[in-house]
Formats: sequence, structure tokens, C-alpha cells
Amino acid sequence: MSAPGAFWVRWRVRVGYPLGAICLWLAWRARPNWRSILIGGAVALVGLLIRASAAGYLRKSETLANSGPYARTRNPLYFGSAFLAAGFAIASRSWIAAALLFAYFSIFYHAVMRKEEAELSARFHSQFAAYQRRVPLFWPRLGATGAPPGPGFSWQQYLRNREYRAGIGVALLMIVLGAMAVWGR
Repeated sequence: MSAPGAFWVRWRVRVGYPLGAICLWLAWRARPNWRSILIGGAVALVGLLIRASAAGYLRKSETLANSGPYARTRNPLYFGSAFLAAGFAIASRSWIAAALLFAYFSIFYHAVMRKEEAELSARFHSQFAAYQRRVPLFWPRLGATGAPPGPGFSWQQYLRNREYRAGIGVALLMIVLGAMAVWGR
């Protein structure tokens, strides 16, 4: 029997690439402009910063990340990804692309988060249970966190997690949207 959410994890990428192509086509039809790209790029930059911060704290398969952004939300990488999706939706100027991205994110990432939670619970038992009680699943806690001290941000860990690839992807996407703004007129 497969783990809960395994179907969604497997199909997240299989659906994500064609969805990305459809959203680019919808962006072409919606004709992004420099204003939408600038605003969307700023929103995406917030997402990149959130993801970068999280990647510098995440030591996959070693310890339970519960400091830094992980003291505010159990899923800062996915929270940052939501900003990336919103940034693209704004930059694209396509309400249809925005709706598709929202549906995709809501369906797939909720299931993926729950699957990862089951894995973390099995691995870290009572430590994860206490973390779950203290830190919300997705929407960050803005006040005092009461988080135990943990290792600080590490650029080496950021590089080890290869989070810089998200920045490269966003930059390339904004260049493509910029080309659409120039040649789509």
C-alpha cells in the first residue's frame, strides 16, 4: 500500500509541466506588459526570499527543521512557492492562468504537505507532534513563536539544497514574459 498522498506527489510534476505550458500560452494571449511583469516580479521575489531563507535552515533527512521560517510555518518552501505562483499570475495578466495555478496549488500541495507530515511524524514522533501543536501548517504565525533555539541560516545549506535554481527559473520566466510584452504587440 502506498503512503497517503503518494498519488498527488507522483502526479504533481506530471501535471505541472503541461500546466506551465498552458499558462505560458494563456499569458501570450493575455499580453503581459511591463507593469504587470514588474508587479508580478516583485511578488515572485518575495517568494524567492522566503524559499531562500527556508532552504538555509533545511537539513533534509538529518534533523527536524523548526527554527528560522520553520518556527512560523511548517511549510515555508511551499508558502514561498505560493508567492511564486501569484507572481506569475500577476505578471501574465491572465485570470484563467491564475485560476488554474490556484487550483493546481490547492489540490496538489495540500496533499503533498499532508504526505510529508505523515513521513515526518513517523520519523520524529513526539518531537514532530509538539512542533505540529506549536506551528501552523501553511499560513505563518506572525507573533512570538516560542521556538526552541536551533541552527541558524547557512549559505552552505542553501547551496546544498540547490534553491538557487528557483531564482534562475523565475528570472528565465520573467525574461520570457518580457519577450511576450515586446513581441506580443
